[in-house]
Amino acid sequence: MGPVLGVGGFLEARARSLQGNPRLTGPGRAGPVRSSVAAPDCCGGLGNLDFRKADLCIMTRLLGYVDLSEPHFVAAVLAIVFNPLFWNVVARWEHKTRKLSKAFGSPRLACYTLGGAILLLNVLRSHCFTQAMLSQPRMQSLDNPAAYHVGLALLGVGGVFVFSSFLALGFTGTFLGDYFGILKEARVTMFPFSVLDNPMYWGSTAIYLGWAIVHASPTGLLLTAVVALIYMVAILYEEPFTAEIYQQKASQACKRS
Repeated sequence: MGPVLGVGGFLEARARSLQGNPRLTGPGRAGPVRSSVAAPDCCGGLGNLDFRKADLCIMTRLLGYVDLSEPHFVAAVLAIVFNPLFWNVVARWEHKTRKLSKAFGSPRLACYTLGGAILLLNVLRSHCFTQAMLSQPRMQSLDNPAAYHVGLALLGVGGVFVFSSFLALGFTGTFLGDYFGILKEARVTMFPFSVLDNPMYWGSTAIYLGWAIVHASPTGLLLTAVVALIYMVAILYEEPFTAEIYQQKASQACKRS
C-alpha cells in the first residue's frame, strides 16, 4: 500500500523545486531556527549521548523550516492518517458483516474494489505529500548531490520491498483479502518477508523518506516520521486481528477433521 509516484510526477516535482523560488530555496518566512550551540554539543558530545536531547535538537531544526498550519501540510497529514484508518475500518466491518461481499456478489470482487479504492487514496496521499514539500522551504544541508543520490537509493530499495511484497502476496493478499475470507494456505516466507516483517509498510516509508531527501525537504522528513508512526500503530492494530482470523481457520479445520 505504498505511495504511487510516477516518473512524470517525479520530473515535474524536481523541475518545480529547482526553479529558484526564494520561498522554497531561501530562509523565507519559515527559515531554520538558529542556535549558538554547535551541532555535536546539542547531544552532549559523543562521549555522553542523550538520545532524548538529540531527538529534540533534530525536531527543533525541522520545525524551524515547517509551517504546521500551511494548508498543503495539513492536507498531507490528514491523508496519511486517514488511509490506514479507512482500510482497517472497512475491512473489519466486512469481516464482521460480509455486506461488501454480498453487495458485489463475491468476496473477490469486493476485495478488488476495496483494493482499487486504497490505491486511489494512496495516489492522493502521495500528491498531498509532494505538494506539502513544494510549498515549504528546502534545507540547504540536504541540497547536495550526495544526499540526492542517497534519496534515490532509498526510493529504489523502498520500491523493491513494495513491489516484491505485492508479487509475494498477490492482489488479495496485499489488499486485506484475509478479512474477506480469502485466506492463504500458509504464511508467506519468501523474499522480502524472509528479511523483514511488514515489508510493504517499511518499503513505503523508505520511498517517502527518499522522496523527501531528493527534494531536500524538512517538511518531507517530518511527514515521513508521521507515516512511520501511523504504520506502527496500524501494525499493532492489524497483526493480532489477522492472527485471530487464521487461528479461527485452524480451529475450524481441526473440528472438521
